[in-house]
Amino acid sequence: MKYLLQIDFPYNGPFGDEFFTAMKELAEDIATEEGLLSKIWTENEESQEAGGIYVFDNLDDAHRYLAKHTQRLESFGFSDIKAKTFKINEELSAITKASV
Repeated sequence: MKYLLQIDFPYNGPFGDEFFTAMKELAEDIATEEGLLSKIWTENEESQEAGGIYVFDNLDDAHRYLAKHTQRLESFGFSDIKAKTFKINEELSAITKASV
């Protein structure tokens, strides 16, 4: 069973190439997280939001990471962090071309 973790929070930039430069080191750190299979980085300059869609191979690591990342975001001064976890239906997702 795989699990999806969705995290979103208010973010006023930078975006685009500057976002990449600002977050590259953090991305390299996140890539080493136990149980993490993938992360899709999200950013929306128009709505002033950022976040990510994470796929974990177990729920315990997803919850552990959520606690760690929430604390990290708060230490950076972010608030109003929203998060949801979901079980991934791998069979249906495969039909619709998801790579999970």
